[in-house]
Amino acid sequence: MILHTDILIIGGGISGLLVARELRLAGRDVTIIDKSQAGRESSWAGGGILLPIYPWRQPSAISDLVIHSLKKYPALNRELLEATGIDPEWSPCGMLICKNPDFDDVIAWCRQRGIGYQEPPAERLEGLQTELQRPLWLPEIAHIRNPRLLKSLKAYLRQLGVGFIENTEISHIEIKNQHIVRVDTSRQSFSIRQLIICTGAWTADFLQDHLPEATLSLPIQPVKGQMLLFDAQPDTLPHMVLDGDEYLIPRRDGKILAGSTVEPVGFDKATTAEAREKLYAFATGLLPSLKQYPVCEHWAGLRPGTPDGIPFIGRHPTIANLGINAGHFRNGLVMGPASAELLADLILERPPAIAPVPYALR
Repeated sequence: MILHTDILIIGGGISGLLVARELRLAGRDVTIIDKSQAGRESSWAGGGILLPIYPWRQPSAISDLVIHSLKKYPALNRELLEATGIDPEWSPCGMLICKNPDFDDVIAWCRQRGIGYQEPPAERLEGLQTELQRPLWLPEIAHIRNPRLLKSLKAYLRQLGVGFIENTEISHIEIKNQHIVRVDTSRQSFSIRQLIICTGAWTADFLQDHLPEATLSLPIQPVKGQMLLFDAQPDTLPHMVLDGDEYLIPRRDGKILAGSTVEPVGFDKATTAEAREKLYAFATGLLPSLKQYPVCEHWAGLRPGTPDGIPFIGRHPTIANLGINAGHFRNGLVMGPASAELLADLILERPPAIAPVPYALR
């Protein structure tokens, strides 16, 4: 049996879900296929900080997507909460950055990008033990609770009529005259008008396995990140703290995330005792009051790493009805709304709000 859908999206992480929202709101018939449960890979596993780690040290193409997304998140949170009753917990609690050896670059970036900053008030340093180096307080920076965002977004898309096919592998993709005409799964086949690949860390392997004639090899590799969750009480930590390459993130219910490792170890999601000890030492050293609370979770996810952190967003250069949105590394959530809008703009032939050239498939 062959089913029809205007747009078939492979991959139900934050990138695929947000693209589905853009295209469904534009009136397109959309179906999402995921090899496991939608929203259970790196989108679920991350910390949800809505700011890259030291964005002023990264290419401006990343900041362009970030700033555009930050403007969208408050309205997106309201939209999802009102429609589903599931609160993604967008929380503008602010971020303390403890060490800024490139302080002048930080200030220049904040001014250029319209990000508020100030010297940290004394109360923002209470309870912390670290060697401060020109610390900075960013009062407007928010985080969002990844699992709740994904749960709310999935429920919203179902309300809109987006189809979900989960725990289903792609078995074959048929191309004729540089045009995808059919996608086969282990359960059924689809005739489509547009295929979009949002397969995260698996994108390079997916293209090689299913579209070898596409002559496109994207340098996207899995990078493992491990995190700990402390079962702390509310108000143990009122705001986010970035100290070196590690951070603490408080949730509304009091739980505190400590993250994260950066491990280029292939498709290995196993947690390790070494990472647990390292993260525990960091978290309890920075915030000693955490020693009185147990670690209630330890998990790992696979980020879609690229050489410079810039994702690939756009239409395929030779296959007319193929689009890709992948390779966001550690910033899938914070770049997600803008990335989805950009790909939708290109597919729907709308004037793009962000210049597409830095993200083009090449």
